[in-house]
Amino acid sequence: MSPTDVPSRSPTEIRPAPPWHAGETALQARVGVAERMAELGPRVIRDHLIEQHQAFYRQLPYVVLGTVDPDGEAWATVRTGAPGFLDAPDPAHLRVRGAPQPDDPAEAGLSDGAALGLLGIDLGTRRRNRLNGTVMRDRPDGFAIRVAQSFGNCPQYIRVRTDPEPVPPAPAAPQRSHHLDAQARALVAGAETLFVASYAVGADGRRQVDVSHRGGPAGFVRVGADGVLTVPDYSGNRFFNTLGNMLANPRAGLLFVDFATGDLLQMTGRPEVVLDAPDLAELPGAERLWRFTPRTVIRRPGAWPLRFAPATARSR
Repeated sequence: MSPTDVPSRSPTEIRPAPPWHAGETALQARVGVAERMAELGPRVIRDHLIEQHQAFYRQLPYVVLGTVDPDGEAWATVRTGAPGFLDAPDPAHLRVRGAPQPDDPAEAGLSDGAALGLLGIDLGTRRRNRLNGTVMRDRPDGFAIRVAQSFGNCPQYIRVRTDPEPVPPAPAAPQRSHHLDAQARALVAGAETLFVASYAVGADGRRQVDVSHRGGPAGFVRVGADGVLTVPDYSGNRFFNTLGNMLANPRAGLLFVDFATGDLLQMTGRPEVVLDAPDLAELPGAERLWRFTPRTVIRRPGAWPLRFAPATARSR
């Protein structure tokens, strides 16, 4: 459903409270869709998983997570398992089975009661669903998530990748830095996909964590000589979950995946939303952009036990 599909309401009808925080509504107002989003939000953002999404998660061999560590840094990461490692025993919970990964910097944000963002995405079919909620460490074989918000996303900008093949794990020591070296720059410069974790803090002190997908042609993310990343923001659903979080709380975590080798490049740092950038014309299709200054960069060679065939289709 697009914002223009929202039916009108009677002036006397009571509207449910919109699910947006101040950062999101500020950007919605900026582009003139705040009133429409106030009506649409309660209809498409649910506090539970519908049957379709419960079934979707059970089919996936991987999932993207967004966490916040004890220092308040956001991290994006992935978890992998045979289909069925994700399971929704009821509409209010999603279970993630798997052992802890101590080499993953995002693991520190998976304690009991922590706020979490999750993205279920199938790169072959371009389906995706996002949710956020609270971690429940109630079993030794993983954790559950108590769902706070769940909603679908359109398939725009997803680079299709098919036939993921599991490979035996080959753990290697993580490489930690405070800047992008030549290898990291090359991975970013050739990337067609990235995942970004961000969060906002409510008036009650509770965090709302989000993790989302960004995609485009190879090279859509630019790396400056100073190591700052520039990411175009294309037309989307106008929810502004990610950019709204960045506006309200300038902390984010990025994940780049080498789909051929399984290398994971994770970084946390400071994002800046740029609404009127002089170089916007150099980024075809972008409506605005954001920049990201890394604070901590971690490369985990071969950490993802999946390998993907080359991309077969481009979606814009």
